[in-house]
Amino acid sequence: MASVSQRPAILLTQNAPWAGLPRGEIRYRCCCEVRYTAAVIEETLPGGNTDGAVRIGGVVHKRAAPWTPTVHALLRYLEYADVDGVPRALGFDEQGRQMLTYLPGEMIGDRMPWPAWVYADSTLVQVGRWIRRIHDATAIFVPPKDERWFTGRTMQPGWIVGHQDAAPYNAVMDGDRLVGFFDWDTASPSAREDDLAFSALLWVPLTAPDADEQWGSEDVKDRSRRLHLLLDAYRYDSDRRAFGAVIVRRARRQASVIRSMAESGDQAAIALLPIASRLVQSASFVAALPGNFWTP
Repeated sequence: MASVSQRPAILLTQNAPWAGLPRGEIRYRCCCEVRYTAAVIEETLPGGNTDGAVRIGGVVHKRAAPWTPTVHALLRYLEYADVDGVPRALGFDEQGRQMLTYLPGEMIGDRMPWPAWVYADSTLVQVGRWIRRIHDATAIFVPPKDERWFTGRTMQPGWIVGHQDAAPYNAVMDGDRLVGFFDWDTASPSAREDDLAFSALLWVPLTAPDADEQWGSEDVKDRSRRLHLLLDAYRYDSDRRAFGAVIVRRARRQASVIRSMAESGDQAAIALLPIASRLVQSASFVAALPGNFWTP
């Protein structure tokens, strides 16, 4: 959805032949320049109905939050570190909205079912490598002294700053190439596994099957294969059996956060309550997977 605004600007050139004439005389002479400022087109982006995100040219304007300055410090650091696939922070507009560069490419938006690239092995590999680049870069990030993150956490030794929602609905693709991820508002410090776990849940995927769907032995085998494809691309060298428990905890924590925010009246969280229920179901589903699922 787009809105257009246009307003005229009447400019009296200082060196024009009419300079110095009385205003009344100028009014009746055809010696003023009438210029129209370029039309400002605001395109509402997917999800913009809840976070107010709009695109104006190559810049995204969206509602700022108390933690936005800290997130912008992170994005500027990643730009300085030459990490690609990340929007660049451009400050704030006259309405107080944060401004970010637009990542051009294909996004899921409101489409159902999701496009085929979500389930392609090549995409999964790129996602694992992208997350690893972010984690390695932010392992030495020093936040501002007044750091404030969505989760309320602060940076701890051995932690990284993860996107925390590097899921298919926040990905940008150019054909079969992963461009990067947008929507960094919930970026926060955590252990590497915590951030990677949520991406694994939605990219493998390991979400609970629908009520009318059942996984057969081949489905389980293929999901295990895709999990290890992601972990190999990330170069994950910790205990993979223990990683299953991390996914369970992360899914339950995510559901708890959504429900808590909904109880406080947050409209975006209220809309996500069905997702919270699905996350709880998925946590139970992952917890019940056989032990050999987690070994290559």
